[in-house]
Parts: sequence; structure tokens; C-alpha cells
Amino acid sequence: MLRVRAGETTTAARAVTGPALLDTHRSTPSSPRQVARSDVELELNAPRVSVHGNHRQPRSLKASAVWRATLLSDRCSAGHALSHTHAARRGEIMSSGKDTPGTANSTQTSLRTCLEECMEALDLFLNNHFNESLDKLQPRSKESMYHALIYATVLEMQAMMTFQHEDLVSAGNTMKSAQEVCQRFRKRSGSLASRAAGDELTEEELHAEACYAECLLQRAALTFLQDENMVSFIKGGIKVRNSYLIYKELHSFIRSHSSFKGPNHKHLEGGVAFGIGAFNLTLSLFPPRILKVLEFAGFSGDKEYGLSQLYEGATSHNLRSMLCALLLLCYYTFLCFILGTGEGDVADAEKLLKPFRLRYPHGAIFLFFAGRVEEIKGNVDEAVALFEDGCKAQQAWKQFHHMCYWELMWCFTYKKHWKMAYFYADLLSQESRWSKVMYVYMKAAYLSMLPEGEARPFGEDEVELFRQVPTFKQKIAGKSPPTEKFAIRKARRYKASNPVRLPVPVLEMMYMWNGFSMISKRPELTEGILETLLEAERTLQAAPDNEYRLDDSCLILLLKGLCLKNQGRMQPAEECFNKVYSSEKKLKFDHYLIPNSLLELGLLYVDTGRREQAIKLLQKAKNNYKEYSMESRTQFRIHAALSKLKADTGDQEEITVL
Repeated sequence: MLRVRAGETTTAARAVTGPALLDTHRSTPSSPRQVARSDVELELNAPRVSVHGNHRQPRSLKASAVWRATLLSDRCSAGHALSHTHAARRGEIMSSGKDTPGTANSTQTSLRTCLEECMEALDLFLNNHFNESLDKLQPRSKESMYHALIYATVLEMQAMMTFQHEDLVSAGNTMKSAQEVCQRFRKRSGSLASRAAGDELTEEELHAEACYAECLLQRAALTFLQDENMVSFIKGGIKVRNSYLIYKELHSFIRSHSSFKGPNHKHLEGGVAFGIGAFNLTLSLFPPRILKVLEFAGFSGDKEYGLSQLYEGATSHNLRSMLCALLLLCYYTFLCFILGTGEGDVADAEKLLKPFRLRYPHGAIFLFFAGRVEEIKGNVDEAVALFEDGCKAQQAWKQFHHMCYWELMWCFTYKKHWKMAYFYADLLSQESRWSKVMYVYMKAAYLSMLPEGEARPFGEDEVELFRQVPTFKQKIAGKSPPTEKFAIRKARRYKASNPVRLPVPVLEMMYMWNGFSMISKRPELTEGILETLLEAERTLQAAPDNEYRLDDSCLILLLKGLCLKNQGRMQPAEECFNKVYSSEKKLKFDHYLIPNSLLELGLLYVDTGRREQAIKLLQKAKNNYKEYSMESRTQFRIHAALSKLKADTGDQEEITVL
């Protein structure tokens, strides 16, 4: 990390010290915004501050913003240091051939020693010592299946966070090499049961099966991310299916052959628990029409069994404990919240986090999830503190910061601190490759929430930013992400020379991420958002008539209904949702509002004890509407609501009356 004196310059210009300086920093003649910003310009024009010291950051808004500025002083010099440090290593292990005999005699260390060393490496990783972790794993990544697998897994995690094409390709090659190492330890003839019957199966071969299946699964994930053609997509699907079949066979085998428990059996059980749990949980989340196709291909999913397997893997001391815990935490704090009914399993997440927080009090990963838990509980200030601590905990992998920046952006959104939220969207647009479309759209959206006469940070203009949104379009697994397609479609109206402004673009996107459930536990936050919606409603009514007027009015009604529901004012909330639904034939652009109004009305009926009416509305929303924006996310939420009601989630005859 670069140590500097006051007065020098660096990229810390992006981390200006709060809303006041956001307004004034670029207003001086010495730093005009003449061309598109680049890291070089920022290096030359911005004041640098030291980031060293162990003091706890201040919590006031202005002081917190000052602290945020200090996080970025070494960004240019260290942003991708880890990627470059291990680029050569990725190439080194690719030289491992298939001619090395995969037997116990050919390895210099025993299976137990390999597992112990990998556990130590993971311990370093979870304590933010990422380079040291890789240094410990790399030397034996050509001879040990576990060293090869964990080394490749860590590099894959980094590649998925940087989202650089070259990192994804290198990680894929590294994982392929790890798979080849695992293959050398497998016996390919016959099933596990037949080999066991002939006394041909060793403990090492069982572990090789689990490692091989895990390599297949991770290679499939990388294939979906880095390639866009159908052939690669099919290859990825084949890898997933082969991995699934191996896990199923392993699971059946270790349950029916208890005599094959070797001294390292807990690690094997952890690996199988991770695979079986991941497949069961993931598959159970899919809506019925997708699940039917997957079942035809041989897949099946049981959510409760998947959760129990992952919990068992996470709470026993084995090599896959971390992976099991991370998948469960993602489910509790993201999947079931964003793709569910807005009721994250916070208690389960806290219970799972507790031992990891005690063991790794400064671990960036667990600080992040702890912040997410507080955010779901509505404790926004506590969440901000934890996300900031997560950024301060380590500087080696800047990509961990980006996850925190995304959550900090939403935390300040809930508090209506538009400039601070813009600040984090801007940081993401400069540093993260995950979704430039979303980051630039959110920058424009936050600026559009400011009063017309108020100075914009860095002299940026929301109209120009909205017009730039489509230029950052990307594809993942051959398709544009739904959130990006939605942002691009909403930004289209700014193509006109005299565009009609989006009324509340930030709050609309907040709904897509289920943010109104976040603020439901904090009356003052709900009241603040409702005031913004009422002001937008008055502005819309006073504006000249235009083709977007009805759609904009229905959007405001939907969001207003959510706020009223949060306040316990069920009757006016129900009226808002019904008004949106009654406008179905008149909407021109935002057709997604109708199935979502039925979804929200159905959830309101659930809360008010009208179960049968709720089921009818939810099934209508599921079956009668197709090809609208963010359809998959809405379908996931409907499926979750019907599952919660223990209603039939299969396809029904169309329901044509409300």
C-alpha cells in the first residue's frame, strides 16, 4: 500500500468528503470535467490522504465520508495487485501432466496432511491473508487433489469478483488442471458400489470423486460466465449434470457403506453435504415450469433437505465448512429475501454467523454478511458501520469492497441521502466490472432525485448519463441480465431531445431489489420514502399531459401502496394496488406493474388472513402474464409466496376474474 504525505495526489478524488464537497470539489477552475474521467486524470488531479492507522472510523455523516475518502488512496497502485501476483501461478499449474501416477505412493504427503494444510490455508483466507493462503496452496497444487481444488477455488472467487475476462479464462484453466489432478486419483471402471464389493475402493478414491465433482461444478459456473455461445452453454450444462450424478452416487454410497469410513471421513461427508445441499436448495427455488424441464433431465430438489445438508456441513469442522456456510448465508440474506417474500431468515443467519464472527472477528467476508443481517433487520446505521469495517479490514482484494459499496449505496438510499448513494454508485461504475449498466443508471437516477437547481457532483448531468446506459450492455451466459435490460428500457425515454423525466427511478429500482421490505421495520424510513412519493405525485399531476403519464402514475401508486402497507394502513394500500390493476388495458410501457400489483395485493391478503383470495390472485399473476420486465424475479417471488401458503404451485387453468 502506498504511503504518502498530505498534498500529494491520487484517486481519492472519487472519495470526496461528503455531500458538501461532492458539490464543490469539481466546481473549481483548476479541475474541470472536460473529458470522460480516467484513472490517470484522477491520479493527477485529486488530493491524496493516508489510509493508515488503526483508529475506528467516526460515525457522523461528514466524518464517515472523510473516512470513506481514505479507503481509496492506494486504489490505482493496488487495485489489481493480487491478480498480477498470481497470474504466473495459474500458468505454472497448467504444466501438470496426466502421466503422474495417482496413488498414495506417488504423493509426498498423506491425505490427512494435505487436508490439514488446506485447512490452514483456508484459515489464512478467512483472516484476510489472501496472498499467504495462495502461497501455501500453490507448491503442491500439481500433486495433491485438495491443494489443487482449494487453490483453484480461491482463484475462481477472485475472478468472479473482478469479472475480468482474462481472470475468468485463467481461473477456468486452473480449475481444469485441478480436475485433471483429481482424475489421476479416481478409478474409472464400474460404480462405487461395485468397486466397494470387490474391495477395490480406497479412501483416497472416494475423496477424489468428491473433488472431481466439485471441479466440474465450478468449471460449469465459469463456462456460463465467460462464454456466450450455445455450444459452451450446453457444455456447461453437461458438466453440471455429471457433477450432480457423482454427488448422488457418493451420497448413496456413504449412507449405505458405513464400513468405508476412513480417518478423514468428516471431510468427505462435508464435501458431499456441500454438493447435495447446493443442488437440492438451488433446484427447489425454481418455479414449476422450469423445474419440470430440469426433472426431465434427471434433476430434483428438496429445499428442507438441502438446507439440512448445508447446515450439517457448515457446523462440523471440515474443509467445506466455509463453502457450506457461505451458501447458506447467501440464501438467508439474499436469495430468499430478493427472490422471496421479503422475509430473510435473519435468526438462522445470525446463529450461523456467530461462531465464524468469534473465530474471525476481522474477516471481511463475515463482516459483510453481518452488515447484511443488520440491514435486513432495519438497523441501517449498524449495517453501514459493519460494511465500512469490512472495507477497512483488508486492502488486498479490492473486489470485496465492491460488495460493501453496493450495500452502502442502498443503505443511504433508504435514508434518502441521495448524494452519498450516488457516491457509491460512482465508485462502482469506476472500479467494478459486474454491471456498468446498473451502476451508471443508478448514478443518473440519484442525480434525478435532486432538486433541479441544485449543483450536481463532479458536474455530471443525469440526462447524459441515462443516454450512456445502453452503451455498457453486456451478456452473461449468452443473455443480458434482466436488471440491465430493465435499466436500458427505462433509460430509453431520455433519447428524446426534450425527455420526459422518470418520476422516481431510484425507488422503482429499490422495489426490484425488495427494498421496501427493508424499511418496513423502521417507521421513520417508510415515512421519508412516502413523503418523496407524495411529492412526486404532486409534481406529476401539475405537469403537462404526456404519453408516460398513466404509467408513471401507476408506478407511484404501487410504491405508495407498499409504504401504506408498511404503516399498517391496509385499506388505502389495497386501494392503491387495485387502482394499478384496473389500469391494465391502458398501460403503454410498464406492463410489469400489473402482475406485481397482483403479487403485492396477494401478499396483503395473506397478512390480513384472506388465504384463499390470496392464492387466487397469486395464481392469476403467475399464469396470466408473460414477457414483461423482470418476469423471472416476479415469478420467483410468486412461487415463494405460494410455497409459503402450501398452495399448489403447478400450472393452473387461467383465472380471468379478480
